[in-house]
Amino acid sequence: MEQPSSGTKISRRDMLRLTGASGLGLLLGGGAVGGLLAVNSAEGTSSAGTADGGNEFPFYGEHQAGIVTPAQNFLCFASFDVTSDNIADLRKLLKSWTEAADAMISGTLIGSTNDHPNLPPSDTGEADGLAPSRLTLTFGAGPSLFDGRFGLSGSKPAGFQDLPVFRGDQLDPKWCGGDLCVQACADDLQVAFHAIRNLARIARGTAVLRWTQEGFQRTGSADPKGGTPRNLLGFKDGTGNPDTQDAAIMNEVVWAGSEAPAWLKGGTYMAVRRARMRIEVWDRSSLSDQEATFGRHRASGAPIGSKNEFDTLDLSATDSGGRPLIPADSHAAIAHGDGSVKMLRRSYSYSSGLDNITGQLDAGLLFISFQRDLQKQFVETQKKLAASDRLNEYITNMGSAVFACFPGTRQGGYIGQSLLG
Repeated sequence: MEQPSSGTKISRRDMLRLTGASGLGLLLGGGAVGGLLAVNSAEGTSSAGTADGGNEFPFYGEHQAGIVTPAQNFLCFASFDVTSDNIADLRKLLKSWTEAADAMISGTLIGSTNDHPNLPPSDTGEADGLAPSRLTLTFGAGPSLFDGRFGLSGSKPAGFQDLPVFRGDQLDPKWCGGDLCVQACADDLQVAFHAIRNLARIARGTAVLRWTQEGFQRTGSADPKGGTPRNLLGFKDGTGNPDTQDAAIMNEVVWAGSEAPAWLKGGTYMAVRRARMRIEVWDRSSLSDQEATFGRHRASGAPIGSKNEFDTLDLSATDSGGRPLIPADSHAAIAHGDGSVKMLRRSYSYSSGLDNITGQLDAGLLFISFQRDLQKQFVETQKKLAASDRLNEYITNMGSAVFACFPGTRQGGYIGQSLLG
């Protein structure tokens, strides 16, 4: 393979190509180690999940699973750089990923050389014998995939670009961007890890890992239908989500429509933000200050002054002295706005041990949202939050990425086929 001349600055992608990085070492060292309703009919059908994760979500369908699918307990998220400049290699990779994904979501070993004594097994084996654990795999393409290497620049959606740097961001490149992404979610972390590990292995020679992050969340075990998970600040996260069982709402809020290129119709845009929480500072704050920051009661998740989590957020409600019950600069008030802009949140908490510089916990939220229009739904909302949200005192965004998630595919096809043909 041709190498850059000695006078040429070597890019990260060139370096990865030249060194033949497999991504396995990055996978093992790049991330942190650590309700169940029927899936929406648009993504296929499945009976309610069980505590042992014994049920499956179908891989094939109109939309990809892992978007409106009820959130599982664990996440392994991976961003990849494509190191090949050949569109045939990219197409072959997505076909191979599709075949492997279909096997893994059913709990089947990948490939056909797992019993040959003189060949490396085609599956790494750590999920052998485990239940599928409601595994879903969701694939997307970043803006950089349309940079001209593959002749796809004409297919790039209008306005599809990296997110701007918002006020207060302290972005670290090691948590940003990527040509492709895979979101693996399951009720068993080992099953989710196995999926990313094997997809990275399959990608060897065509793509390498750029960054990874593992995450976790748990819903209330006493509630047979699950419950809104709590973030590491102790508050419920995702109360304002739209109803994923309402197809009309999902078409309005999540699924790309006629305004998007034909290849993306039935897909969606994913925003990913790695938000580190200043947990030690938060833990010294009074409960009243914490609730004023969120605009909700911690115990119930209800808006301040209300009793139930899903009570209407009344921003005009006042106390006996005429002061607003919900501060105008609280997270709930700014995120809600006038109620006309919604997005689907599917976030996970993370813990990456200690920060070697500060000695404090590197922990927080891998914020993930899905929306039909990135600019109107995510960017405009985030600008308002960045400007005056009380929560900014306790959170710093360290990572940022955006992906166009492909529509689903039919059996016999492959993920991304609508784009690559």
